[in-house]
Amino acid sequence: MTSSTAAAQHLRDLARLRRVRDRIDREYTQPLDVEALARGVNMSAGHLSRQFRLAYGESPYSYLMTRRIERAMALLRRGDLSVTDVCFAVGCSSLGTFSTRFTELVGMPPSTYRAQAAGGAEPPACLAKQVTRPVRNREAKATGPQLA
Repeated sequence: MTSSTAAAQHLRDLARLRRVRDRIDREYTQPLDVEALARGVNMSAGHLSRQFRLAYGESPYSYLMTRRIERAMALLRRGDLSVTDVCFAVGCSSLGTFSTRFTELVGMPPSTYRAQAAGGAEPPACLAKQVTRPVRNREAKATGPQLA
């Protein structure tokens, strides 16, 4: 394979990965799995997972869950829905999985987040996306005292 052929293939792969990411962003409330996403862009599930992680730094499933948690945070800040309603509204089918992932990314359970958000003022729209973005890959700051 020549370098120009390899470069062209790399660009085609990146375009397919962008289509997968865009589909996740659009259809995050739908039941999506890696196999279905891969079929949509004519890739194997394993190849899609590897290439997606190389391009975006996380697996397609992790990216999907991050989108769902971001939306859940916005719904919980409104305060008019229960945690269970929010869980199903963002496309999660298991309250336990939703709560666990939410806690990993945000650093507190969804019920605690909802209670704290109800007492505070909504940040300005220009800052809301950055301030309210969940931390990925279990990087949430510990809320308790640090042990040496």
